[in-house]
Amino acid sequence: MSRIGKKPIKLAEGVSYTFDQNSGEVAVKGPKGELKQTIDPAFKLVENEGALTVERPTEQKRHKALHGLYRSLINNMIVGVSEGFQKQLELVGVGYKATAQNNVLELSLGYSHNIWLAVPAEIKVSAQTEKGKNPIVTLEGSDKQLLGQVTAKIRSLRKVEPYKGKGIRFVGEQIRRKAGKQAAK
Repeated sequence: MSRIGKKPIKLAEGVSYTFDQNSGEVAVKGPKGELKQTIDPAFKLVENEGALTVERPTEQKRHKALHGLYRSLINNMIVGVSEGFQKQLELVGVGYKATAQNNVLELSLGYSHNIWLAVPAEIKVSAQTEKGKNPIVTLEGSDKQLLGQVTAKIRSLRKVEPYKGKGIRFVGEQIRRKAGKQAAK
């Protein structure tokens, strides 16, 4: 049996869920919003003592493969509507700047022009710049998948290069550096 799939999902306070067995749609509602996800209708959600477990219908290879996935998706939805998710990006480079207004992120990344990026309404974006430190862009939201997509899009605008370490990275991320021309002598 799947180790992840059989783990119970703890329901946080103020979080409620509905599962439509016919269509397979799981809807989770909490203080930070509402999320929906469609799963295979053959799977069952069983609630007992404030915990939710996902049960698969058979021991088929397809059902085994989806068991842990569905448990993780539902767990991420419950955590998202109760606590939310946050990611922080750091802009490393001379003259790199970031400002955020009305869910529009303006980035100055060393190109000949500034980049304007419209962030979806479900995600709250903020940018802070302190003198002598790298600018930090903070993204917050309840949908973990959407948050990951937006951060990946922002990172792709200026990938971290291995020689000087310039680019957009997560706060605290370790970059594998290369030596460069001086190491050849």
